[in-house]
Amino acid sequence: MTTERVNPPALSPPTGFSHAVVATGSRVVFLAGQTALDADGKVTGDTLPEQFGTALGNLLAALRAAGGTPADLARVTVYATDVAAYRAHARQLGAVWQRLAGRDYPAMAVVEVVRLWDERALVELDGFAVLP
Repeated sequence: MTTERVNPPALSPPTGFSHAVVATGSRVVFLAGQTALDADGKVTGDTLPEQFGTALGNLLAALRAAGGTPADLARVTVYATDVAAYRAHARQLGAVWQRLAGRDYPAMAVVEVVRLWDERALVELDGFAVLP
């Protein structure tokens, strides 16, 4: 797969995301929403950064099981129960992203939701990837 990150100078400089990703490949992997569930189906972590790390790790585990890598991610949507808290922890969340997924950011959006499936969940990530 090849990807090209497109960040037009007429738009605000992106921080922790790309404005557009042009992906060329032969397989598309749609990734279900992942929260901070452990293997027993229990939400782990009490803080947003802890839960974000586990949710991202779960998303990447599903991607790897399908034969992909973090660089193959074309789009990720983050559902947060508190966008103000998400913004307040942006540096920490960015460090978690870089540690787990690197510096090639997909096109992203953060959406505030009233709640997630599990009431203890603070964040959920879904997305899709394009594989060679």
